[in-house]
Amino acid sequence: MGKTIQLCIDDQTFELPLRVGSENERAIDIGQLRAKTGLITLDPGYVNTGSCESAITFIDGERGILQYRGYPIEELAEHSTFLEVAYLLISGELPSKEQLDSFVDSIRYHSMLHEDFKRFYGALPKDAHPMAACSAAVGALATFYPDSLDPRDPREVEISVHRLIAKLPTLAAYAYKHSIGQPFMYPNNQRTYVGNLLHMMFATPCEDYEVDPVVRNAMDLLLILHADHEQNCSASTVRLVGSSMVNLFASISAGINALWGSRHGGANQEVIEMLAKIRDEGISATEFVERAKSHDDTSRLVGFGHRVYRNFDPRAKIIKKACYDVLGKLGVHSKLLEIAVELEELALKEDYFIERKLYPNVDFYSGVIYNAIGTPMNMFTAMFALGRLPGWIAQWLEMHDQKQKIGRPRQIYVGETKRAYKPIDKR
Repeated sequence: MGKTIQLCIDDQTFELPLRVGSENERAIDIGQLRAKTGLITLDPGYVNTGSCESAITFIDGERGILQYRGYPIEELAEHSTFLEVAYLLISGELPSKEQLDSFVDSIRYHSMLHEDFKRFYGALPKDAHPMAACSAAVGALATFYPDSLDPRDPREVEISVHRLIAKLPTLAAYAYKHSIGQPFMYPNNQRTYVGNLLHMMFATPCEDYEVDPVVRNAMDLLLILHADHEQNCSASTVRLVGSSMVNLFASISAGINALWGSRHGGANQEVIEMLAKIRDEGISATEFVERAKSHDDTSRLVGFGHRVYRNFDPRAKIIKKACYDVLGKLGVHSKLLEIAVELEELALKEDYFIERKLYPNVDFYSGVIYNAIGTPMNMFTAMFALGRLPGWIAQWLEMHDQKQKIGRPRQIYVGETKRAYKPIDKR
């Protein structure tokens, strides 16, 4: 018999199973709590509630550890590519050369969209946010590909997975091109995954566009670092929506909407907005930090610290070098980037940051990179979604493999007790 935890309520004692994970994480299994005791737990925001058992991603926030399927993020960032990491997350193992070549070829040859998608984008306002456009377009894939919607048919699921990974860069690039009134650029099967994305975003039919390998490599690295992050808001959304047995496209569309929020994927956009505020007000980074410290000022420091990582964000340590590689290669000089460097230097040496463990996080450096290569701010979160897609898919697949019941959180009702209806003339 496994280990148990004893719960004492009044004069009764109940035993609840103790679950131990492969990294020695421990949890009390409360699946039978209400049936045994008549009680439920209350945990607003699910900050201390495990919603599932998962074999995809392990995070130790105190020690700054992030692993995909057991592989340290540092090793994957150094040796792997985004599509190889996508294969790892989705299948559970690193691919052989033959498996990876087959996977990459399938993604490459599914990147083109149905021509009617041009009319879809044409119906959207020019100022439509790319995240709104991407969410709508991913949901619309279910109407273009009704042949692969059964979440419990392995072959249909595989087809949908490949279509999504292949087409989301095209959908995102089209959303951007529509917003600036430029013609859509078709994907090219001779380019790499990230090379295709950058070409579709920044090229025009008027002249040749060469993708800078330093920029391409930095973007590929960013996608790897964003590929999964355990049971965050958007991943939990994908699992919860998917538990209703809806198709993969609809589940991912919901995840994109969850990621859109400023408390989640929108944080890197907020970094650039903060830097722009410092620039426009003509103050130094030091002055802004002093204002952010004050309880009487509304200025807010973003891009530092993390909800999960209590020491340092391992992704930030990796992307920092790529950030400076991009800035050096492109010869970018701007006031925003000067302020970013000044803020980073403050964070690494000032007691206020060190005592609170407010180190620059991945959002800080990714925002600077996106800005340096000319990505508009409203596309930052769409880039995040491209990276997070394999993780969402892996979470969705795992949820179905586990035959999870439809998600249905409980609540503690605090409203009015039963009362009689009054006719309108007596209210």
